[in-house]
Amino acid sequence: MDRSVYTLDGQVKPFRSGYTPQIPYRGYEQVRADLLDGREIALLDVREEDPHAQAHPLFAANFPYGRIEIDAYTKLPRRDAPIVVLDDGEGLALPAALRLHQLGYTEVSLLDGGVSGWRAAGGELFRDVNVPSKSFGELVEHERHTPSLSAPEVQALIDQKENIVILDARRYDEYQTMSIPGSISVPGAELALRARELAPDPSTRIIVNCAGRTRSIIGTQSLINAGVPNPVSALRNGTIGWTLASQQLEHGQSRSYPPALEANRQVAARDARALADRAGVKRLDRAQLSELHADRVRTNYFFDIRSPGEYGDGHPPRFRSAPGGQLVQETEQFAPVRGARIVLADSDGVRANLTAHWLKQMNNDVYVVDGLQPEDFSVAGAWKDELPPPPQVDEISVETLAEWLAAAPQQFGLLDFTSGVNYQKRHIPGAWFALRSELAAALAQLPDGVQRYVLTCGSSLLARFVAADLRTLTKLPVLVLAGGTSAWVAAGKPVESGATRLASPLIDRYRRPYEGTDNRAEAMQAYLDWEYGLVAQLDKDGTHGFFIV
Repeated sequence: MDRSVYTLDGQVKPFRSGYTPQIPYRGYEQVRADLLDGREIALLDVREEDPHAQAHPLFAANFPYGRIEIDAYTKLPRRDAPIVVLDDGEGLALPAALRLHQLGYTEVSLLDGGVSGWRAAGGELFRDVNVPSKSFGELVEHERHTPSLSAPEVQALIDQKENIVILDARRYDEYQTMSIPGSISVPGAELALRARELAPDPSTRIIVNCAGRTRSIIGTQSLINAGVPNPVSALRNGTIGWTLASQQLEHGQSRSYPPALEANRQVAARDARALADRAGVKRLDRAQLSELHADRVRTNYFFDIRSPGEYGDGHPPRFRSAPGGQLVQETEQFAPVRGARIVLADSDGVRANLTAHWLKQMNNDVYVVDGLQPEDFSVAGAWKDELPPPPQVDEISVETLAEWLAAAPQQFGLLDFTSGVNYQKRHIPGAWFALRSELAAALAQLPDGVQRYVLTCGSSLLARFVAADLRTLTKLPVLVLAGGTSAWVAAGKPVESGATRLASPLIDRYRRPYEGTDNRAEAMQAYLDWEYGLVAQLDKDGTHGFFIV
């Protein structure tokens, strides 16, 4: 084994007093062997999302350096799980690995050569985001010949007032942004539970759409696999295909599914259970679930597959919200440890089993909890991430900041570390957008005359962690806005919008070609062409272990 090491460079606090952590390299062949053997491994790309989307190994999860403290304990629940950190020469991998050591992770290594080393060793690189799931969707269509209709064909059915129903399998917020005329929002895992309500006549043709291809294919094949008696087709290429055909989309719609009748739920539960059993999904009862909660030998992820609203009303302890359709779509982001155990729960016996049967085919170790009772859904409210203790910082109140900015704005370097999307929606007048991963470069963009720095983000949680980094780069005072930009807004202070002051580039989020309503036709077509080629890329990579039942 290659035991070359990186060591502490003097700019990062050691893992513990008197100890300099040594970070070993792990090479392409070692990582590949772990993937092929099904051993646990978290391959973490710590660059921002846009550079990640340009080229990365198949199972590399985007895990930005700037959010390590926020995401680590939730997404990497076992502190001794094997972790391999990578970048492409940006200098983020080493600081990220050292930060993970500080957080208590003991099996951290660096990918030898990063992205370029992976390519040089013969590894396949993939573009875009959520590539394992999108590749799997293409493989499903390739193997099962999932039926589909083109946008003009669906438009003709609408114009002729044929007996059809169009079900949009995306998240509700995506549906509201743009949708096929007359379609109904039924996010992924809800399809098999709700289809019989929405198309009680078995002669009604069901058409499933998403923005591109994956969720249309998986949603359509879910209904076919689950034995829904109606003819079912995917809208080929989703809203992208609709737009490329110069057909009009709707905006701001709110149509959604009705409650499921008990008789339909029982049929759907029976069929979903049979699918999960056929795929080899394992079962847990309540007692076995309690034992898993205490397990420290393997990484365990616990997901409540129901809708966010149901989750907020009450969910099992220690279960995160992961609506089934999105879990299948974004598996490596919800569960970045490849080879981990994934445990699913619902209250109806449909959604968890249907989701599990897909995750199992994606070569995951998947369990469904049987026999949950209403009293097991006892925890109300949103999931709360486990976080390390935030660093001690000097704070400034909203009122004091407002007074200082009014008196001498040129003296303050006001840095906002929220996401680029949120910054453009609203920020404090005069605030500069900055990325923690580009902190030194961001400081160089500020005008001369700054006498102190004030940091903010939505709540100032992330800003507190950034403040510790900033203090190693400057002797000027560093303050954090108490309560963040949310407190500023709550106090009735003014905000501005747009990309007004960018101290860092807007690379923290990759712009999906299928998002929004202003994408270029060339970009949308290129995205479809890329998806069509994913099955061939899977063959070249050879580490996936996907199978289709």
